[in-house]
Amino acid sequence: MPQLRDSGTRSLHATEPVPSAEMDGFCRIFGVETEYGVAVTGAERPVDAGQVAMTMFQPIVSRSRSTNTYLANGSRLYLDVGSHPEYATAEARDPREALGQDLAGEHVMRNLALKAQRKLRESYSEHATIHVFKNNVDSAGHAFGCHENYLVRRFVPLETIEHQLLPFLITRQLYTGAGRMTPDGFQITQRADFLDEAVSSATTRSRPMVNTRDEPHADPDSFRRLHVIIGDSNRSQWSTWMKLAVTHLVLCAIEDAFRLGTPSGFEHCAFADPAAANRTVSRFLDDPHAELTLESGESVSALGLQRRYYAAVKAFVETHGDALASSLPATTIVTIMGEWSRALDALERGAYDALADRVDWAAKKRLFDALKRRRPYVTFAQMEQLELDYHDIANGRLYGSLTSRNQMRELLTGDDVEYAVHNPPTDTRAALRGRFVDAALNVGAQFSADWTHLTLTAPERREAILLDPFEAEPTPEFEQLMEAL
Repeated sequence: MPQLRDSGTRSLHATEPVPSAEMDGFCRIFGVETEYGVAVTGAERPVDAGQVAMTMFQPIVSRSRSTNTYLANGSRLYLDVGSHPEYATAEARDPREALGQDLAGEHVMRNLALKAQRKLRESYSEHATIHVFKNNVDSAGHAFGCHENYLVRRFVPLETIEHQLLPFLITRQLYTGAGRMTPDGFQITQRADFLDEAVSSATTRSRPMVNTRDEPHADPDSFRRLHVIIGDSNRSQWSTWMKLAVTHLVLCAIEDAFRLGTPSGFEHCAFADPAAANRTVSRFLDDPHAELTLESGESVSALGLQRRYYAAVKAFVETHGDALASSLPATTIVTIMGEWSRALDALERGAYDALADRVDWAAKKRLFDALKRRRPYVTFAQMEQLELDYHDIANGRLYGSLTSRNQMRELLTGDDVEYAVHNPPTDTRAALRGRFVDAALNVGAQFSADWTHLTLTAPERREAILLDPFEAEPTPEFEQLMEAL
C-alpha cells in the first residue's frame, strides 16, 4: 500500500545533470495546488467539518493506509492541516495541460464528496448535503489557498522575484481575481485582506504572497520551485489558464535578462508597500484609477502597471518569438498576448460585462447587479449564499448553469477532463509516476511515492529516482522497478 514521504532533492542533484537545453531555453514546469473548504447542510445534528473530510477520504485511507497518496494521473491527493482536502496537479509543461489536471482535481473531489454524502445520509438524515468549496474564504473568516508552482532557473535571485514579479502578480488580479462580497462591499480578490507579507518561508504563522521555502523537487543547483500563494482559486477555466500563461511570459523575460545581463524592463516596478498595494487592487471597483506608490516614489494605477508589463513582454516576444513558442506545446504566444490585451482594453473602458464570461469576479458582479435590480432589498447573507453556490463543486448549481448557457467560456471539454482524471501528462516525469502507481495498485503491491522517488517496499525493496521533471523516458532503474511489479 502506498505511503507518502517528503521529497529530499538536495542530496540527489549530482546524480543526474539537467540538459542544457532546459537551462538555456524557456521550457517550464507548471503545477497548481488547491485547498478545498468543506461544509454540511441539512443534517439533523451538527457535523464537524473534520469528520466530513475524513469520511470523504475513507476510500483513500482504505487503499493507502494514509490520507496522503498519489494517483494514477500523477497528481497528489491529501488531507491538509485544518481538514482541508487538497489536490496538487501532476507536473505539466503547458498551462492548458495544467488546467486539465486542475479540473481533474475538481472531478476527484466531487466524487469523494458524493460518496461520503451517501454515507452521511445514513446517519444524519436523508437531506444531509456535503458542500465542497473551491474558494479561499469561509463565512467564519478563515482563509485557505490556491498555490501556483513554476520551475524557474536558480540563477534568478529571490530578491529579483520579489521586486520584478510580485508587482505583476498583485496587479494580475485585475483579470484573474475570483472576487468576493464582503460586509463593506465587493472586492475583486478573495485573499488580499489575509496576506501579511510579500515573501516568507512560512505558510501558517504568516501568509506571504510568495513562499520562499526551498523545495525544488528537481536539480537544486539548476532550479528553484517558485511557490506563488497570492492567487485566488478560480472556477473560470480561462482565468486558471491565463494566470499561468501570462506569468510564464513574465518569468521568461526576467530569466533571459539575468542570463544575458540585460534589463528586463521591470526594474522599477516594485511597490513601496506590497500588502497595501494588494488591498488597493482588491478594491479596484471602488476607484479604478487609485494610485499605487512604487519604491521610487512614483505613483501608478494597477491598470497602468499592467500596461507596462504588457508592453515589456510584447517587446520581448517580438525578439524571442520562436524560442517562446517552442516552450509551450499546447498554447500559442499570439493567443496569450491577444487575450491579455483584450482584458486590459475592457478594464480600461470599464466594460466589465465584456469580461463576465471569463473572469470570475466580473461574472459574480454581473450576477449580483442583476439580483439587486430584481430584488432591491436583497441581504448580504443572500448574496453570500449565491457566491458560495458559485464555488460549490459538489452540489452547487450556479456555475454549471452559467456554462450550460454559454455564459462562462470553457477551454476544455468534458472528455478532456475525464482523460486528465485517469492519465498524467505524457511529456513530464508524471507519466512515469502515474504508470508506476497504476501498476502497483493493480497488483496490490506495497509501495511509496513522492515527487522525486518511487519505491517498491515489499517483498523486495527497489527504488527509482526521478530528479528531472522534464524527463518522461524510463530510466534503467525505473524499468527494473516495473519488472519487479
